[in-house]
This record gives sequence, structure tokens and C-alpha cells, in this order.
Amino acid sequence: MKTGITTHVLDVTLGKPGAEIKVELWKITDTTRTFIANGITNDDGRIDTVLLEKVEDGEFELVFFVKEYFQRVEVENNFLTTIPIRFNTDKAQSHYHIPLLLSGWGYQTYRGS
Repeated sequence: MKTGITTHVLDVTLGKPGAEIKVELWKITDTTRTFIANGITNDDGRIDTVLLEKVEDGEFELVFFVKEYFQRVEVENNFLTTIPIRFNTDKAQSHYHIPLLLSGWGYQTYRGS
């Protein structure tokens, strides 16, 4: 059984995983952001390590740094540079998977499995 907080990126414009994208995980408390972990997506669009080993109650933010990715894959006319996704967690849930579906003009996310 998977545990912790994980993510992956799919590029729907190119129809393939989003590789070599830097991702950071932050804990949000009132007006304070505390850095937890970071990683780079692999060729499958996934970060090889779990960003947070044990889920705790609270609000978190994943930040996807997509500007360099778009430049590397030569997507024209993109306007996204970073994508922050804030979400709440409940320690009663052992795993949160937050995928990012990405294009040059927009994105979508959901709670995965």
C-alpha cells in the first residue's frame, strides 16, 4: 500500500509524461510556508521518491516549475511559469497522489489513487 504524498505530470499537448520538471512541496500554516521536499520528474513524469513519507493533517502546496520544461520541449505561446496546487490532507488517509495534466495554455489536477 502506498503512503505519503506523491505526484506525476502528464503533458497532454505532446501526449507524453512531463519529464525533468522540478516540483516542491510546502506545508502551509496560516501565512507561513515551510519547505518540505523537492524532486525532479523522471522520464515517466514521476518523482522517484515520496515527497512526504507520512501524511499529517494540514494544508500543503505542490509547486510545479514548468517554464523551463516548456522551453526545453519548445511549446510555443505558453504563459504558465509555475503552477501551485494547494490541498488539505487528513492523517487518517495514508496516501495522497496529486497528478498534474499539463498543456501550454492550462492545466488540470485531481486527487489520484
